[in-house]
Amino acid sequence: MRPFRPGWVPTLAVLVLLPGLIALGCWQLGRATEKRMLLATYAERRAEAPLAMAQLTANQDNAFRRVHLYGRFDGEHSLLLDNRLRDGQAGVELLQPFHDQASGLWLLVNRGWLPWPDRRVPVYFDTPAQALALDASVYVTPGSTFQLHPDPAGGQWPHLLTAVDAAQLWQQLGREGFAHELRLEPGPAAYRLDWPVVAMGPEKHLGYAVQWFALATALVLLYFYFGWHHNKEKRHGHRHSTGSA
Repeated sequence: MRPFRPGWVPTLAVLVLLPGLIALGCWQLGRATEKRMLLATYAERRAEAPLAMAQLTANQDNAFRRVHLYGRFDGEHSLLLDNRLRDGQAGVELLQPFHDQASGLWLLVNRGWLPWPDRRVPVYFDTPAQALALDASVYVTPGSTFQLHPDPAGGQWPHLLTAVDAAQLWQQLGREGFAHELRLEPGPAAYRLDWPVVAMGPEKHLGYAVQWFALATALVLLYFYFGWHHNKEKRHGHRHSTGSA
């Protein structure tokens, strides 16, 4: 049995890198599980009948719950969510305040995607003036949106933003409103609505987990290989030096 002497440099490298690789693999497995649960919740709640806004409570999980609304849009305080792509085409998502008459709440309703091929020309959209009955679903952001620079406060309407915060909008307008975005279902006032449920599916996370675990396995195998190979070379070198002496 060959003695195992890998040296302190490879040992230190393995001690530093191996836990990180395993942790990254486990993290990706956890993310895959979260995405599967999210997709299951979405499918379950899509099958439920719409609720009234008054039936939603702040202390429960409202993600993807369907709601029925009746009221009017506020076309004077529109938000344009920038850098939204559809089929490789640049565009924006249009969000507008909506006053729900039954609950008395202001809601931030995402009416969908609009193309914006030429940024020198303002995005065209219209706002229905009459009261509308709409169905929508609650969208709860999975985390804070990455921004290189925060969006500027104030300025002319519509505001062009890279991230939307409904609670911040209500504070700015001095209104009592719902803290999450609502995404329209097909019907009156809706533009293009094909939002992905998740940006990255569970199968992608599983693929990344396999890659991290494969790297961890390769690191261990190399560690053992060089440990035995290095020791073998040292023995051969020792024999040559003894013979020449």
